[in-house]
Amino acid sequence: MIIPTIDMINTGRNILRLRKQQGLSVRDLQDIFGFVTPQAIYKWQRGSALPSLDNLVVLSAVFGVSIDDILALAEPAQALLGA
Repeated sequence: MIIPTIDMINTGRNILRLRKQQGLSVRDLQDIFGFVTPQAIYKWQRGSALPSLDNLVVLSAVFGVSIDDILALAEPAQALLGA
């Protein structure tokens, strides 16, 4: 069975690209999410962390794209379940 995995680096690049396409600053996103600091957003953009599902839904709405347009999948790896 092929198990898809999320490519965190390319997902971060997508977030950065989409943010810039919308003309938003990191501070703008920080305000939208109500974050005290921008660190979470920088981590998302670097690919060192992923947004929670709730935050992905908000990003999707803010960027006007589907969650699939934000997430990048890595090359599928072969894995056995139940082994």
